[in-house]
Order: sequence, then C-alpha cells, then structure tokens
Amino acid sequence: MSKIAVYFPGIGYHCDKPLLYYSRNIACELGYKDYRNMSYTCNTGNIRGNEQKIKETYEALFSQSEVTLADIDWSVYHDVLFISKSIGTIIASSYAQKYGLHHARHILYTPLTQTYHFAPYNAIGFIGTADPWSNADEIIQLSNANHIPIAVYEGCNHSLECANTLKNIENLRDIMQRTMDFCKGTR
Repeated sequence: MSKIAVYFPGIGYHCDKPLLYYSRNIACELGYKDYRNMSYTCNTGNIRGNEQKIKETYEALFSQSEVTLADIDWSVYHDVLFISKSIGTIIASSYAQKYGLHHARHILYTPLTQTYHFAPYNAIGFIGTADPWSNADEIIQLSNANHIPIAVYEGCNHSLECANTLKNIENLRDIMQRTMDFCKGTR
C-alpha cells in the first residue's frame, strides 16, 4: 500500500504556513510517508484580478511543477493525494488531468475559479466569505456543480483567517479535522 502526498502552495503561501504544514503532519500520521513539497520561483508581481497575469503565472508555475515531479513513477502509488492552496489548486488539478492521475484525490484550500476548468475529481474544498482572491458564492456554485463538498468560513480571508485569533484556531481545528476525515476516506 504505497501512498504519496504532493503539496502545491500558493504564491505567498508556502508549505510551512498553517494549512499546508498541519495537513502534511496529518497525512504523514496517516501513512503518506512519501511526499513532495512544491516550491516556485515567481516574479510576476500582483496578479490578483488580472486574468492574463494569472494565466502567465499559472503556466510558469505549472512548468516548474512538471520539472519537480518528473522523477515520480505515479504507477507505484495506489493512493495519490494532492493538497493545494490558491493558484496551487489550479496547478494540482491541471497536472492530474494532463497526466491522467484520475485516482488522485484533492484537498483544495481557497481554490480559484480557474481550478474548476480542470474538473478535479474526488475532492474537498475550503473557502472564506471574505476572500479577496475568489468570489465565495461562485466557488460554492462551482464546487456544487462539480460534486465537491466545500466548507465555508464566514468572514475569513484567503488564508482562511479572520481578525479573531481564537476563532482562527477554532477554524483551523475544523479544517484539519475535515482534512483528516478526507484523507481517511470518511469525509
């Protein structure tokens, strides 16, 4: 029973920030001993709201991901888990589609609209209602249309945080419990 987890961060949200850090710990506890943390080089500046810049950035980061993952023989893994954040959700979904990884499961932290162009299969999502990068209502509709359960956090931003630290800790616990349930297959 071989398992692998791959972490696709956002541009400013690297793999040691809370969502990816704790989800990696959970996955490791659940037997995902093989894992790969993606790291990108990106100098495109502010891309929010600029479709062309988002597309160019996505293409550059996707190419970097292909190079980083080129040595993985996906056929030896019966369980492939892609955990992604922001623009990383687009990269993970499109990578799975391009390489025929239909058995890959996806955890989508703050997905962007473009993620759904690649119809991630067997996924769960998380979004905040105050996310300046995504229209939460649109993400909820896209998730529902793609049969992706989505947890919605009132007043939370693109890091799934709000102005109340104790509420953030409470939300993080809920997010990680849902993440663990999904990793176990119990959602």
